[in-house]
Amino acid sequence: MLLNVSYNDPAIKRRIEEAVGAPFSLQQRWKMRGIGSQKLNITSSSIDIHNLLILDQNINTCNVELRPKGVIIRFRSLLETYALVIPYYKLKLYKGKAREYSIYMDKYFIKVLADAKTIHAFFKKVADQKSSNIPPSIEDIKN
Repeated sequence: MLLNVSYNDPAIKRRIEEAVGAPFSLQQRWKMRGIGSQKLNITSSSIDIHNLLILDQNINTCNVELRPKGVIIRFRSLLETYALVIPYYKLKLYKGKAREYSIYMDKYFIKVLADAKTIHAFFKKVADQKSSNIPPSIEDIKN
């Protein structure tokens, strides 16, 4: 879901926490060696996100935050902050060209430039978190 998170609204905070869980504790953040990405340059996006990004003349950047049950992609447009909230069961992560990652959820997508080794390591962490948090399928359950 795409939300405007510029203002401290308890209803929006509740919706985010229901979808992807509460933020990790400080101890968990240390154990995971960080839960946020560095600033990522957006190369392309779905039409809804693109329409927000073209409202100003700034460089289109975002960052990704890990949560217990999903990820939050935050970006700015004009003076507003938007969040694309993606639960792990809806997250599709693709490594396109050697320097680009694509993040998909339903009708939304964002493609980001990966020009540093730390970005590749972060997306590996995202993929590992997703694989450890997906519930087992019926085929995985043995009688």
